Amino acid sequence: MWVADNWKDYEVLDSSSGEKLERWGKYTLIRPDPQVIWDTEKKDPGWKKRNAHYHRSSKGGGSWEFFDLPEEWKIKYELKASGKVLSFNLKPFSFKHTGLFPEQAVNWEWMTEKIRSAMKRDPDREVKVLNLFAYTGGATAACAGAGAKVTHVDASKGMVNWAKENCRLSNIPEDRFRFFVDDCLKLVEREIRRGNRYDGIVMDPPSYGRGPKGEIWKMEENVFHLIKETGELLSDDPLFFLINSYTTGLQPGVLKYMTEILIGKRFKGRTEAEEIGLPVKDHGLILPCGASCRWSRD
Repeated sequence: MWVADNWKDYEVLDSSSGEKLERWGKYTLIRPDPQVIWDTEKKDPGWKKRNAHYHRSSKGGGSWEFFDLPEEWKIKYELKASGKVLSFNLKPFSFKHTGLFPEQAVNWEWMTEKIRSAMKRDPDREVKVLNLFAYTGGATAACAGAGAKVTHVDASKGMVNWAKENCRLSNIPEDRFRFFVDDCLKLVEREIRRGNRYDGIVMDPPSYGRGPKGEIWKMEENVFHLIKETGELLSDDPLFFLINSYTTGLQPGVLKYMTEILIGKRFKGRTEAEEIGLPVKDHGLILPCGASCRWSRD
């Protein structure tokens, strides 16, 4: 398992009975987590002193219960590979989210190392990265902070604006970004026709979603075609390809199989896939949070 264990401003304090207790900076939240099927004793005092609690509804969805939480706040993450400090604006919004998936920090570190190594080998090289389903820009900020030029794509205008704010807070030059509010697959198809190519590609496709014009996305039905099309955008000397999945039942081995067929056999290199996770403070175990597959040239 790949573990995001370099956080200072975030930690999972405990987990039990379908929920996890988290510290986001100086605020403590309780949020549901479908992976937490165990029922253990809740010893951490944060369970009773939480700043907010998201309650799942038996009818689907849910709602926040607030005790003492601001409308928004900030946390930071320092990349081990570069020392670059990333800043993120957080706020609670629908369906339990805060605007950041902290487990993805383990992938930020990996991409940063690939970019920095390539630029060290060739200081004149301009590394171009494509970030699809890019959400609030964690991977965008990490890659741009390492020196890459990043094209950031998401179907939600609100998420793209949020990503712009996170990049500004992280003090990254504006000339390292292009932001698009667009359907990811349609943008990929246009980039192929235009002859644009990228040295690194990262994508975080949702289990289900809709594009800006109502386009329907279903992970199991569309992901193979997406990987195939997106692979056509890799440069002649690519650095990496990374795909994440939070879809239940889509195992790391499935991601690896598709990536190896469509990317690995074409460029050689190395393909590997694992669960990603977060350490739990109270008992030292690792909470599984999703799956990632990585291909790299070396």
